[in-house]
Amino acid sequence: MTDSIIASLRTLGDRYEIGELIGQGGMAEVHLARDTRLDRQVAVKLLKPDLSKDPEFRTRFRQEAQSAARMSHPTVVRVFDAGEEPTVDAQGQPAAVPYIVMEYVDGRMVKDIIAEGPLPEAEAVRITKGILTALEYSHRAGIVHRDIKPGNVMVTPGGQIKVMDFGIARAVSETSANVAQTGTILGTAGYFSPEQARGESVDARTDLYSTGVILFELLTGKPPFEADTAVGVAYQHVAEEPPTTSSITPGITPQMDSVVQKALLKPRDDRFQTATEFKQTLDEALAGSLVPIAKPQTTPLEIGAATTMFAALNSDEPAPEAAQQAERSRRPHLAWLWGAVALIVVLVVGAGVWAFSLGNLPIAGLSTPVPEVVGFQEDEAITAVEGADLTAEVRRTIDDAPAGTVLRTEPEAGVNIAPGSAVQLVVSNGPPPEPLMSVTNLTEAQARQALEAEGFTVGDVSRESSETVPADHVISTDPSAGTDVSQGATVNLVLSNGMVTIPDVTRQPIASAASTMQELGLTVERRYTLRCMGGDVVEQSLTPGDHPQGSTITLLYCNGQPAPEPTEDPEPSETSDSGGGNGNGGGNGGGNGGGNGGGDDDD
Repeated sequence: MTDSIIASLRTLGDRYEIGELIGQGGMAEVHLARDTRLDRQVAVKLLKPDLSKDPEFRTRFRQEAQSAARMSHPTVVRVFDAGEEPTVDAQGQPAAVPYIVMEYVDGRMVKDIIAEGPLPEAEAVRITKGILTALEYSHRAGIVHRDIKPGNVMVTPGGQIKVMDFGIARAVSETSANVAQTGTILGTAGYFSPEQARGESVDARTDLYSTGVILFELLTGKPPFEADTAVGVAYQHVAEEPPTTSSITPGITPQMDSVVQKALLKPRDDRFQTATEFKQTLDEALAGSLVPIAKPQTTPLEIGAATTMFAALNSDEPAPEAAQQAERSRRPHLAWLWGAVALIVVLVVGAGVWAFSLGNLPIAGLSTPVPEVVGFQEDEAITAVEGADLTAEVRRTIDDAPAGTVLRTEPEAGVNIAPGSAVQLVVSNGPPPEPLMSVTNLTEAQARQALEAEGFTVGDVSRESSETVPADHVISTDPSAGTDVSQGATVNLVLSNGMVTIPDVTRQPIASAASTMQELGLTVERRYTLRCMGGDVVEQSLTPGDHPQGSTITLLYCNGQPAPEPTEDPEPSETSDSGGGNGNGGGNGGGNGGGNGGGDDDD
């Protein structure tokens, strides 16, 4: 979006200094900014000035910004502030730029991750569950996002999922400003639910449909529907069935296909009803369970249905009433048959009522109630069921509850069934193992937040020396990043103590010794002595062991030259030459003494 008004802004609210552009869409620009009052980095979303001309939008915008600001959750990008910056337009008329100040998230948008190609099922599920966790929180708060899409989801370097822009779509879509923005809003039609495309009211299940579209893209690298225009895509969301993910990415399991299929069902009553249900089904799919897909009882009136209706009205077929009357005139009188049918219906209904009563009313010797065992451990539950003269059958499923915990029974507790009947115990198999995220180079607080948000427990924290990782930042974890671990597992942190372990490099060539120290991040100063030869290090200013990162070390090395070989003088002059030799020796001694003195000054 290019807007001269926005381009001219440098400060908002006498507080936020606008920096570089880091994101852009049809309705807004996102800039890096600095909060001068709190001296912190933030992200500022600048909306189109045209929106502020609608009083209804301005009221809705304030209300939604206030609602979003009350949301505080690790998976939701925080909203710190919102307002309008007064300015003037190109004609010199008063104008205003609506803006939202948000938490700055250093990470990647999911849309950029999708652009690199399909993800493995486990990673696609991890990202989707992060989105659903945010929606669990927002839906409990009564906030429907309405614009869930990959461009509104971030993944931090530590793997944390962050969802942004809660309330913004509603502020626009429920005001008359929406009329002027129709083309813009349809730019996200790829993630519209059928009810959004039809202009109907939306609820939490709308967000779940959009999340299903993102899951489809994570698994396949492409959206379920594509067309030349946004209207064409919206039509497909209403009237066409999506392909299976496995037809695009071979190897996707039937279980995951079934999850995506249910998430993208057209009637909202047939989809997942809550974010929690969606998350649990994803875990069950990873564990190998197929999702039962309910066939809708009625087909909703879709786009294009009107054409079919008009075609039927204009056809040459007889009117339904006339056709039925003609058919009845050709049928024989079968009153006795209808009487027999009525009798059968009465008998069937009576049998059903009797069976219902048998299942819900205790009858001595004929029925026994299912005991309450939810929350029991598997062995305890089996004992309780068998003690009630019933048979226990165990079915396991992945769940956040500890392994071996009974989640529910089928039939549920209190229902009366015949003695010896089977009671199915649905038992938690524990959370699904997932690759452990990397938290390297994060601070301890950042690593704790990222790990705990994913359901892990931080255990022991130890410290080690490191050449590259700054003090109090994570060097590694135990288990290590990428290892498959179950949710709830304990992760130990190894932090940098800000020290570096220096080895003994004496008796090594100066070049290799200096290179070793530089690789450790140390500043190397070289000094030499003429008292020895060979170029090896004879002394280092820092002893082997731990020293602060970035320290300076001085390496003293040999740089002397071999003494010249003596020349032979004639015999007759030996004494004087000897004296001369002694004189020369003194001279050499003085010379050498001066040289070493210089060398000692460099020691």
